[in-house]
Amino acid sequence: MRNYIVVIAEHADGKLKPVTYELIAFARKLQHLTSQAIRVLILGADVLNLAHKIADQCSVDVTAFEVPHMPVYNAELYSRLLTEHLRANRPAYVCVAHTSQGQDFAPVLAVGLSAACISGVEDVLPSEEGVGFARPLYGGKIMGNIRPVCETAVLAVQPGIFKFTQPASAEAGSVDIRSLSAGPLGSRSLGIKQSATDTAGITEADVIVAAGQGLGGKENLDLVHQLASMFTKSAVAGSRIACDLGWLPYRCQIGVTGATVAPRLYIACGISGAIQHITGMRGSEFIVAINKDPAAAIFQVADICIVEDLATFIPKLIAACLKSRAKNESGDKDMPNHDH
Repeated sequence: MRNYIVVIAEHADGKLKPVTYELIAFARKLQHLTSQAIRVLILGADVLNLAHKIADQCSVDVTAFEVPHMPVYNAELYSRLLTEHLRANRPAYVCVAHTSQGQDFAPVLAVGLSAACISGVEDVLPSEEGVGFARPLYGGKIMGNIRPVCETAVLAVQPGIFKFTQPASAEAGSVDIRSLSAGPLGSRSLGIKQSATDTAGITEADVIVAAGQGLGGKENLDLVHQLASMFTKSAVAGSRIACDLGWLPYRCQIGVTGATVAPRLYIACGISGAIQHITGMRGSEFIVAINKDPAAAIFQVADICIVEDLATFIPKLIAACLKSRAKNESGDKDMPNHDH
C-alpha cells in the first residue's frame, strides 16, 4: 500500500471551489495521525493555473490532468481517469467533497478501486485498531465511527467543517502536468446551468431566522418575520422542506442544495436538523434552536436549545425584545439597538 493521501480538487468556471481547501485541511488532520504525504489531483481542460495556485497556497504536491475535451465536469470521464491512475498508485485514502459532484463519482471510483466508500465524513477518530471516521447516522441524531478495512478508502467529506489555514512560511509544492485523451464516452456533458436565484440577502445577513417544517404552516411564517425584524441586518430563511412546501422561495433555502451561510446569530425555528441543512449553517457564530422535540438533531450543534412550541415561545421572545429595546431607548440614548 502506498503511503499517501489523495485529494480530488473541485473547480468550476476557472476557479477553485472553497471545498478544495477544506479537503486539504481534512487531509492535513488525517496526515497528523498517519504521517502520510498529501497529493492533490485536479482534472479539466485548462487546469495548469489552478494547479499552481494550490501548490503555492497550500504547500502540497499537485498532479494536473489536462483533458482537452472536458471543459466541464463529466462523471464517466472523472471515474475512468481517476480509476486508471489510482489503480497504479494505490493510495491509502482518496478524499472527495460530499457535494453533488463528489457523490456522483465517488461510489463508482470506490468500486473501480475495490475500495471502501465512506460518505458524509465529519471527523477523523484515532483508535488502537486504526483510524476511523465519524459520520452522522439516522438523520444526524447519532454519530457513527466507521473504520475501513480495505487497502484504500474513498472518503466523501462534508463541506463547511474543516477550516483551511494557509501555512505561514512554507515552500510551494511541485506541479506534475499530464495530458490525457478523453477517448470514446457513453455520455457527453453539455454544460452547467447556474441557478438564477439570488441568495445575497441571506448570505450577507448578520442574523438569520430560519423556518422549518415544525413551524406548522405558512400562516405561522409571520412569527418568523416578526422575530427577524427585532434585529438589524437580518434575513428570513428556511429549510428545504419549507421551500418545497412553498412557504418560502428557493432563494431562501439553506443547506447542501441551497445557500451556505455563516451569520453572527442563527435562530432555527422548527428545524429538525437534517445533515443537509446543518452543512449549510454550521459556520454560524452562535446558534439558537427552538423545537418542541427534545431529540431534534439540531440541538447537537446549537449553543442554546429551547424545547418549546414555536407559537408559544416566539411571541414571548418578541415581547421581551420589545421591552428591552424600550428600556434601552428610554434609559440610555447612546446604547445601540438589539443586534445579537
